[in-house]
Amino acid sequence: MKLLLAGASGLVGSHVLRLALADERITQVTAPVRRALPLTHAKLLAPVVNYDALPEGAAWWQADAVVCTLGTTMKAAGSEAAFRRVDHDYPLAVARLARAQGTPTYVLNSAASASAQSRFFYNRVKGELEQALAQLGFASLTYARPGLIGGERGEPRPAERAAIVALSALGPLLPRSWRLYPAQNIAQAMLAAALLAQPGVHVIPAEAVNYPALKDGAWN
Repeated sequence: MKLLLAGASGLVGSHVLRLALADERITQVTAPVRRALPLTHAKLLAPVVNYDALPEGAAWWQADAVVCTLGTTMKAAGSEAAFRRVDHDYPLAVARLARAQGTPTYVLNSAASASAQSRFFYNRVKGELEQALAQLGFASLTYARPGLIGGERGEPRPAERAAIVALSALGPLLPRSWRLYPAQNIAQAMLAAALLAQPGVHVIPAEAVNYPALKDGAWN
């Protein structure tokens, strides 16, 4: 299997990359990045690209599946327009270019409350991206919708870190959709969805605690 991974340097993406490189079913991982990755591997191709001007003619857009974990925060982006560019426009551009080259499967790291009708900008952007992806004709399309993602990030996020500590302590008492979701578990679920490539549109909900294996055509 040839995997195209967008967002390999991020929290969830770095876990997907590690799992994919260790998986014997995956023969090649292409991870277009803005800055060179600090690792090399016989199966890894990591071209440095400008996401505002992606190379449309690159042969590596043709893959068996795309896993997209691109994303930022409002604070890091600095404006709604910049946030939308990273969390909506970039994932959609990747999807369009991969689909144009015949790639049949796309797996997106979305958000628990994604909805194009949401009053909240973050959730609305995620929902609008999901709607746009559904129009591209992927044979298999999966949205992972975790809650707050747990794990060590490359950049400090004090407010998020405080929330993680609180949710970790209160985890068993909280509704499933409010609990902390380890990046490793989300990565495992996304890679499993890419490998399975189940026909149709699917959602891995936040309520699926620890993202167990797909059973009887549904995430439980």
